[in-house]
Amino acid sequence: MTDAQWEQLEGLLPPPGNTGGKGGRPEKWCRRMVLDAIFYVVRGGIAWRQLPAEFPPYSTVYAVYRRWVRAGSWQRIHHALRDRTRVRAGRAPQPTAAIIDSPSVQGADTVPARSRGYDAGKKTNGRKRHIAVDTNGLLLAVVVTVASIQDRDAAIRLLAALRAGFATITMVWADAGYAGRLVRWAKTVARLTVTIVKRCDDIAGFTVLPRRWVVERTYSWIVKHRRLVRDYETRPDHHEAMIYIAMIYTMSRRLARSKPTAAA
Repeated sequence: MTDAQWEQLEGLLPPPGNTGGKGGRPEKWCRRMVLDAIFYVVRGGIAWRQLPAEFPPYSTVYAVYRRWVRAGSWQRIHHALRDRTRVRAGRAPQPTAAIIDSPSVQGADTVPARSRGYDAGKKTNGRKRHIAVDTNGLLLAVVVTVASIQDRDAAIRLLAALRAGFATITMVWADAGYAGRLVRWAKTVARLTVTIVKRCDDIAGFTVLPRRWVVERTYSWIVKHRRLVRDYETRPDHHEAMIYIAMIYTMSRRLARSKPTAAA
């Protein structure tokens, strides 16, 4: 992590536990080193116990990661960086449209049977990542489920989270797997217009589809972090946190190397 990245992140970290009026000892390890270690695990795809000796003890790093998962800190850090990134790009902090998708990811042996399933279409045994992104590809919401669930069923949870977080969103684009009752539910309950972007049967081979390529590009950003190429997390909420951490690292790098631009 560069000095410029740390400058973006330092003020967003939750306060130390001993400053909240509940007692406790001051933190022993530098927060920058701890955050670097967490980024190292997510980016490199290693196990917590395999952290190099120059980092704090793996038990300390994992305890901080887990504590921030329980407190919802990763989401808050991510959302603050996303707003900054949108403003830096000349956009309003709150989006008005989103794109959703849900690829399946193979689960490792550390994923328990109770929280994994088999996606017959993709021939994948593991979990599904249901994500919503804005038109720039920045993450808005994520829900992790068993891979056996239908896209349109899990999308109800995703759109509910999207509506709860963003009152400004009115339009959502999705692929044909979301067609049918979800479109009606979104219109009547969530007050969202879901537009299905279909693939043209007359075109053979790969083709870039309008709007849908944005969310697919976001997945390419996510899987650059090797911890997310497969699912190694025992708990679904830990997997969601890993996705947020990957995007935190991506956006902090972007903000660190870019200069503010005036809004159009």
